[in-house]
Amino acid sequence: MASGYGLNGGPSRCFPFWQELLSCYVVNSSDDDDSGKKKCLPAMEDYYECLHHKKEAARVKLLQAAYREAEAKKLQENPPTAGQIRNLGLLDKEEDTKKVLGTS
Repeated sequence: MASGYGLNGGPSRCFPFWQELLSCYVVNSSDDDDSGKKKCLPAMEDYYECLHHKKEAARVKLLQAAYREAEAKKLQENPPTAGQIRNLGLLDKEEDTKKVLGTS
């Protein structure tokens, strides 16, 4: 995981974040005092986000919910006509609609 090698032999996608976190730990902590690790919380959050994508997934979920809500409002404000529902929007011309319905 932290070896730095990805699936194709190059650096893994999260290795730069791991290096940043490790350097922060080295600079801010010692064997006697671990209180400096608190300074590394932003780097640790970045590394965990790179590994697990939890913040990204939550944001995508919110965007999808907002999009669905906007689409529902759009349908409520401008409902489809009976003709649009019958031909499912596949046929545009009125005469084609008549052919589908069997009337001439």
